Amino acid sequence: MTPSSESPRLLTREDLEYDLPSFLIAQRPGRERTGSRLLTVNRRGNTMKDMGFLDLGSLLSKGDLLVLNNTRVFRARLLGHRQDTGGRVEIFLLRRLEGSQWKVLLRPGKRSRPGMKFIFPEGLCCTVLERLDRGRAIIEFHADTDVGALLEKVARVPLPPYIKRDPEELDGCRYQTVYASAVGAVAAPTAGLHFDRDQLRELEETGVETAYLTLHVGPGTFEPLKHDRLEDNSLDPEQFSIPEQTFEALLRTRRMGGRIVAVGTTTTRVLETLDLSDGSGGTSGETGIFIFPPYRFRNVDALITNFHLPGSSLLCLVAAFMGYEFMMDAYRHAVRSEYRFYSYGDAMFIE
Repeated sequence: MTPSSESPRLLTREDLEYDLPSFLIAQRPGRERTGSRLLTVNRRGNTMKDMGFLDLGSLLSKGDLLVLNNTRVFRARLLGHRQDTGGRVEIFLLRRLEGSQWKVLLRPGKRSRPGMKFIFPEGLCCTVLERLDRGRAIIEFHADTDVGALLEKVARVPLPPYIKRDPEELDGCRYQTVYASAVGAVAAPTAGLHFDRDQLRELEETGVETAYLTLHVGPGTFEPLKHDRLEDNSLDPEQFSIPEQTFEALLRTRRMGGRIVAVGTTTTRVLETLDLSDGSGGTSGETGIFIFPPYRFRNVDALITNFHLPGSSLLCLVAAFMGYEFMMDAYRHAVRSEYRFYSYGDAMFIE
């Protein structure tokens, strides 16, 4: 990472805390996707303005490239019980391996051991094959019918832990972007939840290009930083892929002088993993890039993002992009103005 010109003081986890009244944590989506508020901030002038998400078109120009993460959230949360004791167990599906084997997050995970069996509704059960660190495990599902179909029927939408209610039918639609297509995420790229198809079409008609990449968001997006010194923290690697047409659009935008506008921190992390100077085409792999101040962004010119949890890696990225002091001013303004926070909340446009 290349240091920026901001204050040389290194931030700590404590610096990234802020006071947030619980009633500002959005528990349900708004009536309309595009009905969210939009706090627009300008880094050069250190100015901010209250707008609506439908005003986004006035902030973008012909030749800008809107880059969106098209990952699709799958039903990943299972509630069941231990076969031996009847004790409650929760399984969070992370990634499918071979056949009916999955890498999962177990709760409680410290008591799991190979051979332990868990029972779920509809005749679905599983066996622990291997215990990993941090509550992770490898399990194998069993059923008399198709396991994939049962998982789709039994598993729940994996709402974030700060949404204090059970999933509802509406979440199956609204905790998903309208352009989600690549199944594999356990959390939605929430900045994209504000767009509907009409708005995307209207932006394209004005000359704003759109391009898609995929990063399958993992549960680490909700985990707080563990260490006080930011540089001592790390992120779990997440799978990403970029089609050749997206890479070409990025190069074309750079060549023509347009802006690369990242929709969300997940998109930003993928874009900052790329080296656009090598001129190669589409690519795929894993990224564990952890962006925190000081950091000089090499590919992202503007960012659309929601308001993030205190002490989180997502807040670190925003602090690096807009400057720590300015970010904290913006967050204090958002609290005073009663913006809605987190996944189902309002958005920021940072340019």
